[in-house]
Amino acid sequence: MEGLKKNIAIVTGASSGFGKEFVKLLLKKDCIDEIWAVARNQEKLNLLKEEFGTKIRTVSADLSESSSFSLFEQMLTKEKPRVAYLVNNAGYGKFGSYKDLSAEQSINMMSLNMGAPVAAGLVCLPYMAKGSRIINIASQASFFPLPYMNIYSATKAFLRNYTRALNVELKGTGITATAVCPPWMKTNFFSRAQTGAAKTVTNFMGITDASKAAAKALRDADRGKDISVFGIFTKLTHFLSKIFSQKAAMKVWILLQRIK
Repeated sequence: MEGLKKNIAIVTGASSGFGKEFVKLLLKKDCIDEIWAVARNQEKLNLLKEEFGTKIRTVSADLSESSSFSLFEQMLTKEKPRVAYLVNNAGYGKFGSYKDLSAEQSINMMSLNMGAPVAAGLVCLPYMAKGSRIINIASQASFFPLPYMNIYSATKAFLRNYTRALNVELKGTGITATAVCPPWMKTNFFSRAQTGAAKTVTNFMGITDASKAAAKALRDADRGKDISVFGIFTKLTHFLSKIFSQKAAMKVWILLQRIK
């Protein structure tokens, strides 16, 4: 890692919600010289920079497009920073049945929720060193298959499993990967996820404040944990996933959503 210069944190989906909470927390770390805040909306990124100041460097990119990672490679190659934290938060869900999403929408969601975190990690790892942390945002939705948000829950299951396996592969490097499985949070996730579908999900238990979940996630990552589960309800769901059959869990989910 010779020649690495400033210490940076990279946060995707940084302009609002859970990603913004990570930005706030990382700004408090003296070891971070700069935060690369990544999101699609440049206007929101500009507001983020106005709010938090010169440590914020805005990067406007659509991470569902593979070409975005060429930009990252160019930036990293040119500046040779040490990536102390990579927070892969960009992602979204859509509610409804298989009939309510087009093939294009489905592939886009899969690309952003699964492909982007993998690609970002692979691009950043050469610029990481002992003590660097990869934080991939999965979800409590990863614990079971969830009808009427089937792609979202499946992508988050992939990300959770991928991250934990990656953490094993990183053994001996001093770099760790943490799969964060937060509960449902008070963000704009729900408004974006609605599709107007006749059959949809509406009942979400254990909704919590995003700032608390982010603080727990960062603590767990700094401790080198491979998974971070926040909240009593989420921990219960995680426990039940180890003893309940997936078929039984899906039946309970449908009952909770009052879908017939």
